[in-house]
Amino acid sequence: MNSELKNSSDVELVNELSSSIKQIKKEIAKIIVGQDDIIDNLLINIFAGGHSLLVGVPGLAKTLLIKTIADVLDLEFKRIQFTPDLMPGDITGTEILEENQSTKKREFRFIMGPIFANIILADEINRTPPKTQAALLEAMQEHKVTAAGVSYKLDEPFFVLATQNPIEQEGTYPLPEAQLDRFMFNLWLDYPSFEEELQIVKNTTSDMAPELSKILSKEQLLKFQKLVWRIPVADNVIEYAVGIVKNTRPSNSNSNKQINDWVNWGAGPRASQYLIISAKTRAIFNGRFTPNIDDVKASLLPVLRHRIIPNFNAEAEGITSIEIVDSLISAMK
Repeated sequence: MNSELKNSSDVELVNELSSSIKQIKKEIAKIIVGQDDIIDNLLINIFAGGHSLLVGVPGLAKTLLIKTIADVLDLEFKRIQFTPDLMPGDITGTEILEENQSTKKREFRFIMGPIFANIILADEINRTPPKTQAALLEAMQEHKVTAAGVSYKLDEPFFVLATQNPIEQEGTYPLPEAQLDRFMFNLWLDYPSFEEELQIVKNTTSDMAPELSKILSKEQLLKFQKLVWRIPVADNVIEYAVGIVKNTRPSNSNSNKQINDWVNWGAGPRASQYLIISAKTRAIFNGRFTPNIDDVKASLLPVLRHRIIPNFNAEAEGITSIEIVDSLISAMK
């Protein structure tokens, strides 16, 4: 019984998290209409300890969605609007010179920036210069900020949701591929259906004010993040994830014709790692004690679409990275 997971306390934690996720989604649904896949993937990202890049046109409630998730998980939320004149210190914090009231001497004091929160919404990250983008991405990777040689640890859990507008590209600074690779998922937010939009308009043009319940504490979330890393994975599942990532590289002998014809650079090992960690999290959400190949398949598109670099031939034919991933999935069947 439950041979995949030997530790009885971990079995209880899996059941507890699976139950909690159902409650979390129920609370989020009080505010957010539809967007089930986006919500699933954002929760997977948070519990897996990753970060997401969300692409969507303005007005699709990206800020409301992430703030609602933060409220339900009882986490501190901050939004940073990225602009061309934003400086690294505006994100991480800055040192100021002030007089010490007791010693009457002037000394530097570090004022923490908005990055010091649990959930950060980095709105329109591609509107700020690379130097400022790098300050955020360093914090994402290291979970700390360094100022004047002193390191300041960020509070855990720490999750960044960066957004991009797919329409307006004038005056933007696209993220380099090496920086894109730091995002676990690349999610595309689509327009709501007719029925969903009807419900959104009804909810937002009345005096309705749903009260959200806080489902988990910060300490519980950290406990569940550690659980994800302890979940065992069968060798055949890992081999599937590594195999499909390897097949995105045109230099690989097993790559299909479309990959060789359309791809400049394929996904690196980080993609394989993210496929497995997201598969583990998805399995736990569904009350299972080990992931299967279907859990890996469910994350292929959000993990791979920003890690495959189409070549000139693909661009000339209008082939996108999404179509390349679709062809890859079809070839693996």
